Amino acid sequence: MRFRHVGRWGVRVSEVGLGSWLTYGGSVERDAATACIHRAYDLGVNFFDTANVYSRGAGEEVMGAALADYRRESYVLATKVYFPMSGRPNDSGLSRKHIFEQLHASLRRLGTDTIDIYQCHRYDENTPLEETCAAMADVIRSGKVHYWGTSEWSADQIAHAVSLCRSEGWPVPISNQPQYSMLWREIEKRVLPVSGELGLGQVVWSPLAQGVLTGKYVTPDDIPEDSRAAGGDKDFVTWLLKPEVLDAVQAMRPLAEEAGCTLPQLALRWALRQPGVSSVIVGATKPDHVDDNVAAADLDLPDELLQRAGDLLEPVAPG
Repeated sequence: MRFRHVGRWGVRVSEVGLGSWLTYGGSVERDAATACIHRAYDLGVNFFDTANVYSRGAGEEVMGAALADYRRESYVLATKVYFPMSGRPNDSGLSRKHIFEQLHASLRRLGTDTIDIYQCHRYDENTPLEETCAAMADVIRSGKVHYWGTSEWSADQIAHAVSLCRSEGWPVPISNQPQYSMLWREIEKRVLPVSGELGLGQVVWSPLAQGVLTGKYVTPDDIPEDSRAAGGDKDFVTWLLKPEVLDAVQAMRPLAEEAGCTLPQLALRWALRQPGVSSVIVGATKPDHVDDNVAAADLDLPDELLQRAGDLLEPVAPG
């Protein structure tokens, strides 16, 4: 396993991290989830990401229980706050009240005293930014959080937060968690360059485009029974399961063979070609998925081959 600093900061995370969105505490049984988490740790993964909203806290519970088998200082644990946890008026967003209440709830569910990276899951238009930044400064000073980060914030929102924190002497965000893959490249326009200037690292989600870049979908009419598309996610099917997208993914197979790797490994290595990307967060429902994904961290692929792979998918990438 290889490790990278999160932006310009001292903490280091594995190039491949393990996440729990749509899986642990939900569609994946606890024993299977635990097996995946243990396999990842055994293979050198030290970055584990979850969120309070994943299965309404169950994702954190499963992650925390599985990681309890290991020394707390041996891994970097990240979770998030923002999305509604109930229908109550103060149980969502990035107010001081919600941040403090959800932090304590997350700590209980995770069975730990400290979150390494506490992330604002989206930008809150209804809460003053200074309230959010001040709350993050206070949870860090309390010792319950080591660093804070953002998720899916725009370049301007990130820049404003950093500027405000610097002016007030508060800890600045060290990371952003955006969607990024060969099929979703939106952050290359402004988020990557601005984050680079400000010292934030990207810990990206969906680097395999929700499984499409694994090559398991060949045609829109041939959907594996245990896949996400089989569950009836219409947005997913509309966006990604288009013939031109699937054909372009299959066209990458000769490049993967040339590189001596699998399609998912090629896709993960493509995302990691960006120095601003600190880690790619993958999901896994079986330990062998972990094996394949984690192996991407040990690959050395020529820049020219990665460029060719990217060029194949650029015409069909919507973002």
